[in-house]
This record gives sequence, structure tokens and C-alpha cells, in this order.
Amino acid sequence: QLQLVESGGGLVQPGGSLRLSCAASGFTLDYYAIGWFRQAPGKEREGVSCISSSGGSTNYADSVKGRFTVSRDNAKNTVYLQMDSLKPEDTAAYYCAARSAGSVCTFALGYYHHWGQGTQVTVSS
Repeated sequence: QLQLVESGGGLVQPGGSLRLSCAASGFTLDYYAIGWFRQAPGKEREGVSCISSSGGSTNYADSVKGRFTVSRDNAKNTVYLQMDSLKPEDTAAYYCAARSAGSVCTFALGYYHHWGQGTQVTVSS
């Protein structure tokens, strides 16, 4: 069974950091591009970051550039999202997703075939 599992969410104060993990089981991530998305209550799901299968191409939403860093360890079948200088507006459920056209990094939701269940990030004092 193909599965993605996010972890690492939690409650953090403004200015703090969290590292999210996206672990795959049932398939290898080597050939997949991975996207990170988030959805706040009452809002549409939006792309945050993505990374190509090789790791050579990354992309970030303007709202997180300079604060978030995406990386991957294919040997561990895991992708990470390091989130620094967190702001209250970063509060959302965060999801990772995989698409098999691994060389292309995109925020288009419809191109992703496998989704995790999400992990909650709350930034509040």
C-alpha cells in the first residue's frame, strides 16, 4: 500500500522553528517530485514548497521564501521541510504529496497522485 506520512507538527511560538518530515512506505520516492502544501481553516489548499526527484530543483511560495527550506534524503525515503522564523499566518495543516513526473516541481494540486494525512502546525504565543 502506497502511503505518505507527515510528522513534526506542533505548537510553536512566533519566531520559532519546526521540521516536518514526509516518509514514504510501499514505494520509493527516488523518482517522485514532492510538494508541501498547507490549508488553513476556511481557506484553499496552497503550495508551500516542492522539490524534484533529484533534489536539484526546488521552489517556494513567496510567503515562505527565505524562511522555509525543503530537502530530501532518498536513502531514508523521506523529505523534510525546515520551517524557521514562523509566523502566526503559517498556522495550517501541512500536507506532503508525491507526483511521478519527478523532474518537474509544481504547485498544481492536480498533478499529485499520492497525499499524506497532514500534520497540524500552530504558531501562537
